[in-house]
Amino acid sequence: MSDLGTEDASLDVREEPDGILRLEIHGELTEDRARALVAALQRASEGGRDVLLLADVRRMGSMLAPARKVAADGVRSARIGAVAIIGASFSLRVIAALIAKGVQMLTSQPYPQQFFEAEGEARAWLLARRDALRAGRRPGT
Repeated sequence: MSDLGTEDASLDVREEPDGILRLEIHGELTEDRARALVAALQRASEGGRDVLLLADVRRMGSMLAPARKVAADGVRSARIGAVAIIGASFSLRVIAALIAKGVQMLTSQPYPQQFFEAEGEARAWLLARRDALRAGRRPGT
């Protein structure tokens, strides 16, 4: 958990030149921040491509229940190619795994997700998945 105050809380979402959508969360993930994240995911997937999400949660606090519901409902409608999560606490790993399992069950689509401690490893995994998707083969998780 983070001890960041409300004034230090932020959500930064940006698409990088290599096609990765990079998310960085500071402080708690509120319902409003979750809605902003879902909107960014949906915009990125509008072109029909699979979104590669790099989520840096090293400075993230708690994920409030309304935010969990928004996130779970929202990721079902986005085309997620892969999610690499950096620096997740045990509780965030559990929540992310439950969301991923729920999305897979409801959509019957794979929801590849991996946890990493280092950004370089996470980025390499995402780029390998991107290359496999472009080559038309189903990448391994």
